[in-house]
Amino acid sequence: MFIIIICVAAVIFMPMVAKVPLAFAMSRQGKYDNMHPRQQQANLEGLGARALAAHQNCYEAIAYFAPTILLVLALDAQNANTGAWCVAFVVLRLVYIALYCANLHILRSLAWALSMATLVPHYWLLLS
Repeated sequence: MFIIIICVAAVIFMPMVAKVPLAFAMSRQGKYDNMHPRQQQANLEGLGARALAAHQNCYEAIAYFAPTILLVLALDAQNANTGAWCVAFVVLRLVYIALYCANLHILRSLAWALSMATLVPHYWLLLS
């Protein structure tokens, strides 16, 4: 269960990881506008815009992962592979961020789809 909890924490804090390339892109505009960061972010292009999208998608991923794992834990629907599926989700999400920033859109979409696919075995166990 330790690995599962670490993965939940990793997913919850992953938007902060994705904020690093976003903050870098914002600072390349001369300065990071701490008074109006969202306004500055809306004007980003290229890497900055992709980093913003990756950052925002990290928040969206929490809505898929956290409830799934909370159900797994609450209903004691774990097996020997549960931790591995959680780790796979986290790794694929980190790959997703890197691919998004690198503008490798087809591989990024594949990483996204695979990360979502790692949730399916949890529901399989929940429903069996």
